[in-house]
Amino acid sequence: MTAVVAHRGDSSVHRENTLEAIRSAIAAGAETIEIDVRLTGDGEVVLLHDATLQRLWGVDAHVANLTLAEVERLGGGELRIPLLRDVLHLMHDAKPLLLIDMDSPEPAVAAHRVVATCGSEARVAWCGHIDAMRTIRRRDAAAEIWMPWAESTAPSALDLAELRPTFVNLPHVYVGRELVAAVHSLGVKVSCWTVDDAEQMAWLMSIGVDSITSNRLALLLCLRNNDAAATVQMLPRARLISRELATWAVEYVRKHHVTSVATKANPADHVTEIDLAIERVVRSVIGAQFPDHCFVGEEFGGEAQADRPCWYLDPVDGTANLANGMPWTSFSLALVVNGAPVVGVVADPWRGVVVEAEAGGGAWSDGIRLCLDKPDAEALSAPTFGPAPDPLSGAMVSTELAAHAAWPGMLPMLDALSQRYCTMRIMGSGTLTVAGIALGHGIGAVIGRFGPVDHLAAVLIVREAGGVVLDENGDETLFPASGGVLAAANRQTAEQLHALWREAVAR
Repeated sequence: MTAVVAHRGDSSVHRENTLEAIRSAIAAGAETIEIDVRLTGDGEVVLLHDATLQRLWGVDAHVANLTLAEVERLGGGELRIPLLRDVLHLMHDAKPLLLIDMDSPEPAVAAHRVVATCGSEARVAWCGHIDAMRTIRRRDAAAEIWMPWAESTAPSALDLAELRPTFVNLPHVYVGRELVAAVHSLGVKVSCWTVDDAEQMAWLMSIGVDSITSNRLALLLCLRNNDAAATVQMLPRARLISRELATWAVEYVRKHHVTSVATKANPADHVTEIDLAIERVVRSVIGAQFPDHCFVGEEFGGEAQADRPCWYLDPVDGTANLANGMPWTSFSLALVVNGAPVVGVVADPWRGVVVEAEAGGGAWSDGIRLCLDKPDAEALSAPTFGPAPDPLSGAMVSTELAAHAAWPGMLPMLDALSQRYCTMRIMGSGTLTVAGIALGHGIGAVIGRFGPVDHLAAVLIVREAGGVVLDENGDETLFPASGGVLAAANRQTAEQLHALWREAVAR
């Protein structure tokens, strides 16, 4: 049976890493309680995840710059920031294992000293930064260590030799059936963190994961105790994994500077080490989570098969912008089933925006459902006099170049729009150009050449937000067989924009 780890105590009910959260996790029945430790300026080991007190306490200060006396002024009673020794005494007679997590090597020596000298009989294990784990192992040959690992392939026996871990501890997105079997073959257990989605919890239990860490302790216990792993739905999991990959890609792009730029078909067709690194990770994660699916990527290719779900990825759409220092790029990932996108996510790293959609489930960003404006029933029934207002007048329509050149009809369309006082924009990322319609960025978009890796996620997002997507023939489709694609905020705009588009191409 999969063991349940309460992340920072019962953190969905009480303030994380407090005595109250730990008491609640013990009472709820968690087998393991994970806590985070840091050092104060005077060397005391306290429970705190962040390096600063800003998120939880609204204090713009690093705990390493404060004395214990200053830290103890925050909160009170069971909701204060506790010392590690307080927790050890609390768990003296408790059944759960206390898992002490460190995200840097600094607290390791002091934390181990507290455990060794406090006189508590609490059961303790260690996880976190690899160098912190090495410190613990050097000081304690019998210590239980949960070794960090962040790859979708299993470690070798040689990788495990130094730390001799009880668990290999992984981010859950890397954990697949093959990895679990490989780790078990080495005589080591598999733990994964941090899982707050019911479908992913159920799937991980179904593939034999030994321990799951979650903020949603009650949910995980309920699923585990009622054998929810028997039924797992694909689309909710696909949406979760897509969202987590997009969020990761945002951070990756923001933290890594371009150091090398290569070209592919021509000098304007760029690829950077960032494109390649992101695609490698996404392929690895999708391969672990959905091993029976196909994958097509911008940088390493792939081939779709009609009878299998297929993922389409552009790790950096707008690489020319990235290579030239222009902060306007995007990440696009879509899952296609039976010829239509069913899950899609688009991320804008520079603004920290992630937009996601599921077929029939709407389009969402930051927990808010996207709904493009529609005229209400009263407005539709009201009598009108004179010509209908032009939806394009005073509005903005976006397009993109075909690689580095104008597509056939683009310049005549620009002229036609200008005659209707409509402004055209070319920003350099077809993904953002199309998906932006769902976010209210302009009234419509026309792409002269549809590309699955670039546009599948975006067109699904627009459709699920209530917009209209048409191919070059005016048919509603999310996966045009050829030609371009049009996205608009409403039907009237779509029809007028499509007419201009076809006239421009004919010219």
